[in-house]
Order: sequence, then structure tokens, then C-alpha cells
Amino acid sequence: MNWTIHYFNERIKAAVFSWPTDILADYRRLIGLMEDHGANLRLPHSRALGEGLFELRCKGEEGIGRVFYCAMVGRKILVLHSFIKKTQETPDSELKTARKRLKEIKHG
Repeated sequence: MNWTIHYFNERIKAAVFSWPTDILADYRRLIGLMEDHGANLRLPHSRALGEGLFELRCKGEEGIGRVFYCAMVGRKILVLHSFIKKTQETPDSELKTARKRLKEIKHG
């Protein structure tokens, strides 16, 4: 049984699919791997951030995208937040948004 990709809401899905073509292509490639093999990809494709939160690391000639996700019961992967990186480090506000959504999912 394959894994399925779900989105926290439609706005997040629309934001990811509006990324520049080359970054979106890498995202599609990586979620294809996750659909076949599960959520725990490892570096350089994915990185665990603790407490069940993961970062998918998408790259392209036009820049770098990040997708925060978690794995759920029933072979589901839930995309919580995404953004295009503008600096070397991940802004605290982006990580805070993802952690807040993860908390909502875990605790209702």
C-alpha cells in the first residue's frame, strides 16, 4: 500500500503548486518518492526537525523551496506549510507556523 499526500488546507496546496517550475518539479519528484517509500527520506532530500516534524528540501535553478510535513496513521503524509527561501537560514516565523499547525493536528 502506498502513502498518500494530504494538505493542511487548500491554500497551502495552491501555494506549493504555484512555485517556479523547476522547484515544483523537484517537489513532485520528492513526493513521488514519499508516496512509494514513506515519509522518512533523509538528507539531502528531507530532514527531521523533531517532535514528528520534517522538512522537505526542494531545489531548482530558480531557488530553494521548503515544505514542512508530518507522517500520520494510515500511511498519510500531511503538508503543513511551505515557502520559498530568500536567505540561507530558515526564518523562525516559517518554522513557528509549521510547529503551530503540527500541534493543532496532534491536539485538536
